[in-house]
Amino acid sequence: MRNLVLLFTLLFSITSFAQRADFQEIDFTKADSIAHYYKDASLKNLPVLTHNLTASLKTDVEKFRAIYTWVSSNIANDYSSYLKISSKRKRLAKDREAFLEWNTSITPKIFKSLLEDRKTACTGYAYLVKEMANLTGFNCDIIDGYGRTPTLLLKEDSAPNHSWNRVQINDKWYLCDATWSAGETIVVNGTPFFQQDYFDGYFLADPKLFAKNHFPINNDENQDLKTDAFKDYVAGPVIYKEAFLAPLIPIAPAVMHNNIKKGASVTFTLQVPKEYNEDIQLLLNKGGSQKKGNPIINREENEVHLEQKFDKKGLYDVHISVENQLIATYVIKVK
Repeated sequence: MRNLVLLFTLLFSITSFAQRADFQEIDFTKADSIAHYYKDASLKNLPVLTHNLTASLKTDVEKFRAIYTWVSSNIANDYSSYLKISSKRKRLAKDREAFLEWNTSITPKIFKSLLEDRKTACTGYAYLVKEMANLTGFNCDIIDGYGRTPTLLLKEDSAPNHSWNRVQINDKWYLCDATWSAGETIVVNGTPFFQQDYFDGYFLADPKLFAKNHFPINNDENQDLKTDAFKDYVAGPVIYKEAFLAPLIPIAPAVMHNNIKKGASVTFTLQVPKEYNEDIQLLLNKGGSQKKGNPIINREENEVHLEQKFDKKGLYDVHISVENQLIATYVIKVK
């Protein structure tokens, strides 16, 4: 727990982030419709496109929503570009200054390719969101760091691999990830295919949940703090994108891999929205055979606790599931 406290201290010591729940009264239908109307618009005159997307919208959050939806719905993820950038990041992983200098210099080149092909990697998504938001009058920055997904687990020596944005709306800062909202790249027989499929969960995401699979490069001088925080980040459970819709935030166990003795119990805890009543289940996978768990469930105002007893030895993948959608995965080794 000490290191978890350090993690959140590191991530939010400079800036406090708010979440989409601040705008529950806002209907984004008009903003999304405008984004769809201009789906074939050219990127070559960015001020005109940005004006067309935002001019008729009244609130700042709707204006940013139109920009974000357009970018995430109209730009394809360029997997080959991602591989080239990842390779460069790995080579510069131990030279922080060189990495930051290169990462700053590469964005205009990526943007030029983006204008011509409407394809990019994460840096291009973040750069485009920033440019369009700035044109509209928002303070919006690119954040570089680490992204962790169910198919991309990190190690303590992994190189930075991702970029996203923070934007200031009504004097509060919010986090978003247009790359992960755009869809996903599937590799079939060595050939990458991008599936455009807008996902809303990363728009003004809950910062506590966002920190579970995003870790920024931070200029904090306390290197020991960064090391402890990054170790906790890498060791955490696998988080699936569906967790961001409610949102549902895995709280315990703090780490993905856990060792217990036969007959012991593990309590899986989720932070949930107030009055959240969906059926939360545990799926226990052992040796490829999966069955539903039988946890003792205790619900509080903003938390759900699922206490599962393990009576047999073995290695279990334990999935937290809601309505057939995976939320998080843990590994329990029973000795």
